[in-house]
Amino acid sequence: MAFEFPASFRFADSHEYANADGELVRVGISAFAVDQLGDIVFVDLPEVGADLSKGSSFGSVESVKAVEDMYAPLDGEVVERNDAVLDSPEQLQNDPHGEGWLLVVRPKDLTQLESLLDAAAYGMKVNAD
Repeated sequence: MAFEFPASFRFADSHEYANADGELVRVGISAFAVDQLGDIVFVDLPEVGADLSKGSSFGSVESVKAVEDMYAPLDGEVVERNDAVLDSPEQLQNDPHGEGWLLVVRPKDLTQLESLLDAAAYGMKVNAD
């Protein structure tokens, strides 16, 4: 199965995405990661106001197959979290790049996005596996 990813997104090797929208960045996990997990039954996210450090775990996603940590794609402060995904994890599964987003972050340094893979490079990586 070949996956397509929104051109504006940047991706970490650990499959989280970051999508800049002005001064804020929306964070989630890729459709590829969701597909690999299978049926998602639980999502754990930090509270609003939490500080994220690039590369550090900020929560986890649990499926019928495994529990996987999620890692911050950049440094910043959580300004919003998607409580709808906490209540209904299937939203993450059904629309990971849209309604299934996880956090909105106020980044400390937007240039950190440049160290992430662009959508084309990420697509080549995961579609080659």
